[in-house]
Amino acid sequence: MSITPKLEFFYDCSSPWTYLAFSRIVPLASRLQVPIIWRPILVGGVFNAVNRELYAAREKMFANPRRLAHYQKDLKDWADLCGLRINHPDVFPVNSAYAMRGALYAAEQGKLVAWSKAVFTAYWGDNRDISDPTVLAALATDLGLDATALVAATGDPAFKARLRENTDELVARGGYGSPTLFINDDDLYFGNDRLPVVEHRLQQLLANQGKTS
Repeated sequence: MSITPKLEFFYDCSSPWTYLAFSRIVPLASRLQVPIIWRPILVGGVFNAVNRELYAAREKMFANPRRLAHYQKDLKDWADLCGLRINHPDVFPVNSAYAMRGALYAAEQGKLVAWSKAVFTAYWGDNRDISDPTVLAALATDLGLDATALVAATGDPAFKARLRENTDELVARGGYGSPTLFINDDDLYFGNDRLPVVEHRLQQLLANQGKTS
């Protein structure tokens, strides 16, 4: 009997590169018929635990006009490739904790993908502050979610604990940022630009299963 590869996607909506990866992993997994296990995290918690040097590196890049110009061009090129609108938000970096706890609530309602897409679009495309509960309530209403229940969930200790557990688990498994993907538990891939490699590995696994089934 063939076993479908296990694919996990650890992510935080506060990252533009994660937005790009999110937009690509959904059709990729659908095409290969591999389900995605969505793992919302708080990427700031990951950075604080194992990647604090990122903060200084980001400040240096933003202070270097040459590097900043290329960063902006690179992001625009990727956005064009993916058919997305990505702008630099006024509130950056943003506290995404409420939005990511909202993702866990949306998952219970069967709307995690729709919620995450709405949050990504609101923040990176429409320059809306996703740390603002009124913004999240409006997004919930647009998706047919109970806005009052979603906002309440963002402050619920149970959802706080689940988000922290996901974040701690990613660190424990060797992750250091967003997006991080795992195939079959311990095969780690980091970053939007690794998706072709992820696809290649999944295709290899599926092909091998076809030979043994």
